[in-house]
Amino acid sequence: MSTRFPFTAVVGMDDLRLALLLNAVSPAVGGVLVRGEKGTAKSTAVRALADLLPVVPVVAGCRFSCDPVSPDPGCPDGPHADAPGAERAARMVELPVGASEDRLVGSLDIEKALSEGVKAFEPGLLAAAHRGILYVDEVNLLSDHLIDHLLDAAAMGASHVEREGVSVRHAARFLLVGTMNPEEGELRPQLLDRFGLTVEVAASRVPEQRVEVVRRRLAFEDDPAVFAARWADEETALRDRIVAARTLLPKVVLGDAALLQIAATCAAFEVDGMRADIVMARAATALAAWAGRTEVTSEDVRQAALLALPHRRRRNPFDAPGLDEDKLDETLEQFKGEEPQPDPDEDPEPDGPGDGGPGDGGPDGGGPGGGIPPQSEGPAPETDGVPEETPAEAPAPDPAPQAQGPGAGERAAVQAAEPFRTKMLSVPGLGQGAAGRRSRARTEHGRTTGATRPRGALTKLHLAATVQAAAPHQRARGRTGPGLVVRRDDLRQATREGREGNLVLFAVDASGSMAARQRMSAVKGAVLSLLLDAYQRRDKVGLITFRGRTAELALPPTSSVDAAAARLEQLPTGGRTPLSAGLLKAHDVLRIERLRDPSRRPLLVVVTDGRATGGGADPVALAARAARLHAAEGTASVVVDCETGPVRLGLAGSLARELGGTAVTLDELRADSIAGLVRDVQAEQTTRRAA
Repeated sequence: MSTRFPFTAVVGMDDLRLALLLNAVSPAVGGVLVRGEKGTAKSTAVRALADLLPVVPVVAGCRFSCDPVSPDPGCPDGPHADAPGAERAARMVELPVGASEDRLVGSLDIEKALSEGVKAFEPGLLAAAHRGILYVDEVNLLSDHLIDHLLDAAAMGASHVEREGVSVRHAARFLLVGTMNPEEGELRPQLLDRFGLTVEVAASRVPEQRVEVVRRRLAFEDDPAVFAARWADEETALRDRIVAARTLLPKVVLGDAALLQIAATCAAFEVDGMRADIVMARAATALAAWAGRTEVTSEDVRQAALLALPHRRRRNPFDAPGLDEDKLDETLEQFKGEEPQPDPDEDPEPDGPGDGGPGDGGPDGGGPGGGIPPQSEGPAPETDGVPEETPAEAPAPDPAPQAQGPGAGERAAVQAAEPFRTKMLSVPGLGQGAAGRRSRARTEHGRTTGATRPRGALTKLHLAATVQAAAPHQRARGRTGPGLVVRRDDLRQATREGREGNLVLFAVDASGSMAARQRMSAVKGAVLSLLLDAYQRRDKVGLITFRGRTAELALPPTSSVDAAAARLEQLPTGGRTPLSAGLLKAHDVLRIERLRDPSRRPLLVVVTDGRATGGGADPVALAARAARLHAAEGTASVVVDCETGPVRLGLAGSLARELGGTAVTLDELRADSIAGLVRDVQAEQTTRRAA
């Protein structure tokens, strides 16, 4: 087994370490969701936790980790009435993002079940994680059907596998820990609420701390065993402290005053349901036990709120999770009762690794190693290393052609108008991309439309087709009894139709002709509305802007529509209209994305008034040629016509015809105005292909 990076050697990230330790003390807290930018050691810290957990008593030989004191009466390997007990290390089971449904929940041998009536069950990852940790890296990229199984298991504490009348059930109670980069997209609210605590992490901006991170990482990579040995004493001390806190936990008293503060805080932040109250109560109790106290204080409630509420408060999809600490303090002060007085002879902070100053924590020094860390002020704003542009204070006239460039004639960014609900834009035909909610596709879940021979393992049996395939051969196979003689060649896989997520690539005209403030505000409002729609339909999105002489990929294709909305908000305008450059840039982006993810079909949304005033001697002809490149590759496209005024040139409509797509005005984007838009897209695609 490979050596893990020691938990006590992790530098900084006080909130993350505290949240993980609270779950080690009290698994009932409900797990941790770790949100943060890439390269911040999220996975390193989570994996290191496994070595700190106490051993687990299990029934010897049970594949489902039954407790010998109270074994599961419905365990598939049971009954365990007189089974001997054993001990093993606590497991951390990792669920890969691309795992199959069978790998997660387990699989049944359908052939044996049909022909012999035998429940031959192979346990999955849910069974392996029972009474341990289920860790999902990049949990926000997990497929919807896997999330559904996780939600069911987390809610019921058990996993059910049912196929064609054959069912198996086993216990599945686990600590759910997930890490994610918000730039890659957000979680479904149902799964988000299943995480007890959430933590935001970011790389330190303190040079000395960054130096210590690099020093320790290099030392670990040079010789993992030697590095781990240097931290063995700190690991042992922290492990003992977890055991002591677990022992103290049942003795901790959660008084009425603390309960009132918890309820008042959840009500003040308008969280949905009662799970937040319960998680806060459990977290505050674990905090008291971790500190060696037997009564919960207001500070425990405050710390629990900072960890349990940010991801549960009501917010708009593009709002970052967070908590108003001033409002929190006011609420706690308003409902503050009599605080329990500590015993003067009792040490409120038992000694443990990391109780000292910055130099404490082991031979390398550099940060606490397991005490109660203070709540951080939150991650520094992400800048991607690029300084923000400072737009001009007042609009300036378009400069002369020789002065044109990306920053020439730039106008200040304007705020987007109020977003609205849009009708669904979809890609024609039947795809087979990632599960989502936009275009029709062949999926693992959905309505059954037919049957086919399975390629590889059988996952969804089509019973009627299987029986029909086996029936003509029963006499030749020597059938004598009532049972059906089924062979591998008879099995049929059900084909199902559902919805897929697409790549929605926005190409937004930011030239001077679009720069009128009221007009650009409406344009941004329309794009923001489409981004909201993409968020709900689990699409990937990308953003291209074109103005001056060039086009820029403002946001590479990502699942984070939050990032796209942020780029859109900062978008300045000005200069000429290099429409051909924008379309060619879109063509290059889509070409690369087809290589990366061939099954995800694109939808190109061009937001422009159709003017082409830059990019060559004949910009209109160049734009038409660039549009025909997309049409030749069958890219579904929609042109959002931003032309206003009494005289309309219809240039956006001409562009849509060259693209082989359709054009809609800003007003027609609204849900009550474009009922026929999808039919128009499909009709024009069909006509173009027939031609």
